[in-house]
Amino acid sequence: MDLKKMTVFIISLLLIPCAVFAYPFDVRTTANGYSYVYHEHNEESYQKAWCDACGGIMEYENKDKTRVDCLTKTHAVEFDFANKWHESIGQALHYGIMTGKKPMVVLILENQEQMKYYERVKRIAKKYRMKVSYVTNDILNLDEKGKCFNPKCKCHEDLHHNKMQQNIYMNV
Repeated sequence: MDLKKMTVFIISLLLIPCAVFAYPFDVRTTANGYSYVYHEHNEESYQKAWCDACGGIMEYENKDKTRVDCLTKTHAVEFDFANKWHESIGQALHYGIMTGKKPMVVLILENQEQMKYYERVKRIAKKYRMKVSYVTNDILNLDEKGKCFNPKCKCHEDLHHNKMQQNIYMNV
């Protein structure tokens, strides 16, 4: 291996750990070895809190059977976690076409490092005349134990753990 290739290889090895630590998401692995981004609260919890505050309709069904996360008087709103920022744009545009309302993205940010994904969506939204906003855990009004108002949320882990166990045994 020549010196140039060796240098690139060594620098790459050194940068990999930096990239992993800079990734602003909680990545976990299943027992099967699949990786996924873990979120402490369900998307639905953020969606409901925001939609209720704005007087919108949750899960509005379009003619093509797709569902708008929140339909307000003026906007068709798509909610997504920051790691899915790119998906939220296409969905919001589609919902805007289907409903005749203005498309909007509300990005769910779980930490300050994820603000860069909001900035990405904001740049694209400006070009395509979409509205974009973000929410944080503050909208959930967490109790002293870090639990939100939604009893179906993952933060109420015992409930979900028991249901998961029941489903595993029932499907065997």
